[in-house]
Parts: sequence; structure tokens; C-alpha cells
Amino acid sequence: MLPDACIDVNPTGVGGWVSSSAYGLHRVVEPAGVLPQQAWRLSTDDRLWPDEVLVDVARLNLDAASYRQLRERHGSPDAVRSAVLGIVEERGKMHNPVTGSGGMLLGTVREVGPESPLGLRVGDRIATLVSLTLTPLRITDGLAGWSGEGEQVPCRGTAVLFGRSIAARLPDDLPDGLALSVLDVCGAPALTDRVVRDAGPGSSVLVLGGGGKSGSLSLAAARRAGADRLVALVPTDTEADAVRAAGLADEVLVADARDPVAVADTVGEQVDVTVVCVDVPGCEHGAVLATADGGTIVFFSMATSFSAAALGAEGLAADVRMLVGNGYVPGHAEFALDLLRTVPGVRELFDRRERHTAST
Repeated sequence: MLPDACIDVNPTGVGGWVSSSAYGLHRVVEPAGVLPQQAWRLSTDDRLWPDEVLVDVARLNLDAASYRQLRERHGSPDAVRSAVLGIVEERGKMHNPVTGSGGMLLGTVREVGPESPLGLRVGDRIATLVSLTLTPLRITDGLAGWSGEGEQVPCRGTAVLFGRSIAARLPDDLPDGLALSVLDVCGAPALTDRVVRDAGPGSSVLVLGGGGKSGSLSLAAARRAGADRLVALVPTDTEADAVRAAGLADEVLVADARDPVAVADTVGEQVDVTVVCVDVPGCEHGAVLATADGGTIVFFSMATSFSAAALGAEGLAADVRMLVGNGYVPGHAEFALDLLRTVPGVRELFDRRERHTAST
């Protein structure tokens, strides 16, 4: 048992445990002894331990890497919908077994345990800031309201938050879908801000996938943190035109981030900081080649192979620091929402993405 992690006995004895863990150990069905994110299956029982919160789910936001993999693997929207429903039913959480990633959700607080430390109240409309890969989730409507297209999944069901979970109340001034899109990736701009400030004034920054959600926010964060040369690399001319129109970068380049030589040649002079925000695998070596010795690479993509990144840097004799973006920095939700509200180019790209999703 973890020290200071357990609370009082739950008389229901759900799952056979007599006490709950703030980390959610009591919800692990199999295998025993692992944390919820590592678990194959979680208990979704609606009966709460004293430190838990029960949420009525209204919408899931699948992470980009997971949704891309599901779409490419299953093809038709109906098959994608069935695949998501099957994962949740089998595992008690949305945890893509191929990408290892999930997403987050939007919902309304139904019940708050008397010892919950999260500060939430019944009726609060919230977005969870912890991954669906560790959140007990039950879907009750068979995803009947989702076409199978797009990362946002309207649904009905319940989810459980633990004592160490994180959630944000939804802002009143933004549409739910837009707020959910921002909060889904809010760790990226906050960590980018920290890393660029550490690099010092006048640093150069490259964002791979600069036209996406996390990429556009990271560009804005890098600018605010004092980056002097700001480079966005995107895969198509259409996306490049959108990023240029948004005014978020000094240079907007087009290349396949999976082609390391093309990335290095296109970027030219190496940068101090590279932020990887793509949703496809195979972009590690391009990031290494584009980063100067002594520089830093931040990997936010859930499609990243960290062994490929480490061994690739070793094989290229690259003296670079590599960071895993873990999605949490104190104040990250407020920071990302402020960028959306105050940087017109960020809002423009998010609105463009929403319009495109609505039209497909």
C-alpha cells in the first residue's frame, strides 16, 4: 500500500478492496499491483469510495494519434465507432492498445465523495485533465450519437475521478467543443513556455506539426516566452497557408516530418528547441537532426517511439536533451485558454479546425 495514499473503508467493498488509493489502485481489475494507466482493465462500478467523484459524461476527446490509428486500421466510420465502443467495454477505459493513448472527456459532476480533495461540486461542468487511459469509463448509449468521424465523440455514460485526478471547470465564454479541444492539449504550450524561457532570450524554436492543436498553441507560447526565430513545419501547402495567415511563425515550411533528411534540409540552421506535436510515428530522427547540440527536444506526440528517439540521438552523436511532455504543468489549463483568447491566430486555427470537423 502506498503511504498517505489510502483513505477510509468503503462499506460496499467494490472490487474486493477495503480501502481506496488516491492513485486509483482499488479500481484495477487486472493485472493486480499496477497503476490504472498500466492496467488492462478497470472497474467502472458507480458506487464511490469517499475520495472519488462520479461524472456524467457528455463527450470524449480522442487524442489525435489514437484517432488516426483507429481510422487507418478500421476504415469506415461505423467500424471506428465499433472499435472505440469495444475498447471501452473490454477495458473499462478508453485505452487504445496499439497507440497506448486515450484522450480526455467533458461532463457534469453527479456525485462527490465526502473526502474528495478536488474541490468539485455537484452540477459542475468539467473537462478532465487526466488521460482516458487511466479513467474508469462506462458508455451507456452505444455511441449512437457519434458518426465515427472526428476526434470528439458525443456520448452518454459515467466516469470516475480519483483523489489525485485533475479537472477544470468549463469556461462560460467558450463553446464546449472549442474548450475541450484546447484543454485536451493544454500541457504542450505550458511546457513549451518553460523550456523556451530556460533556453534564454533570442532562442530559436521549431514546432513539428505547427498547424495542429498542440502545435499552434506551442508556437504562441514560444513567442510569448521570447523566441526570436520561430519555425513551423507542416505536411501540406494548404496547412502552411493557414499557419502563415494566422501569423504564428516567422518561417512556415513544408516537409514530411517522417523524413529526417528532408526535415534537416528544409529547416536549415539548427534550432535551440524542437517541439514535436505530430500525430504520426517516425518523426524522432528528424527532430534530432534539426536540433543543435546542447538544445532540447520536447516530445508531445503519443505516436513517439522513445527508444527510437534515444537510440537515434545516440547513433547521430547528438548532444540533445529530450523531454517527454507528460501533459501536466501547474496552471496549464488557464495558460492555454489565455493563449486562445488573446492570440488571434490561435483562435483562427482552432475555429478553422472546428469548421472543417463540422463539414465532414
